[in-house]
Amino acid sequence: MFNYQFDWAVVTSGQYAQWLLSGIKVTIELSVVAIVGSFLLGLIIAVMRMSNVRPVRWFAHAYLEFFRNTPLLVQIFFWYFGSYKILPKVVNDWLNTTNFEFSAAVIALTIYTSAFIAEDIRSGVRAIPKEQMEAAQSSGFSYLRSMYYIILPQAVRLTIPTLINQFLNLTKNSSLAMTIGVAELTYQARQVESYTFKGFEAFTAATLVYLALSIIITWMLTLYNKHVLNPLGVR
Repeated sequence: MFNYQFDWAVVTSGQYAQWLLSGIKVTIELSVVAIVGSFLLGLIIAVMRMSNVRPVRWFAHAYLEFFRNTPLLVQIFFWYFGSYKILPKVVNDWLNTTNFEFSAAVIALTIYTSAFIAEDIRSGVRAIPKEQMEAAQSSGFSYLRSMYYIILPQAVRLTIPTLINQFLNLTKNSSLAMTIGVAELTYQARQVESYTFKGFEAFTAATLVYLALSIIITWMLTLYNKHVLNPLGVR
């Protein structure tokens, strides 16, 4: 017989609801910071990957191959347990004065996602006729200025659908931060389940929140593409 007694009050009121709200706040903060960082870093790596300078191009290629082909969870553990080995002492000292677990998760999510974003943007650049770059450089623009003012704005518009997917994946991947003690949504849902044994209610609430965040991200980026990047509705 199915004798489970549902108690939705666990996730709608009281201390446990406050835990979940706190987890939502941390998830949003973690996702927003990593989304902005991964997008900017992805742009830089994409430009480096297409550079005519061989060492720069080789470095970008190695970066993409390494971070795209290693598990995100391993990278999170690496930055949490091993970052003090490779980061400058000044940076480590600063991280230790902040929320180190949060910072390690941001670094891992940013670097991991930027590798995929860089390849998406590079695909968008390759879809643009090469004559545009040639025309820009013949007009006196340098490679970097041509990319910044002419090529990348078009490439970003072309890659909006894939960027949406990357940002959605990043938001969902933020749940892995619980493994190093970041008190985000999944961590807090697990805490609620541990104290109340109401795992169905706790993780149903977490699932609905992740779904809502995904819908909001898709909606915001679609509006940005429609009203900012493509206000004339050019296809």
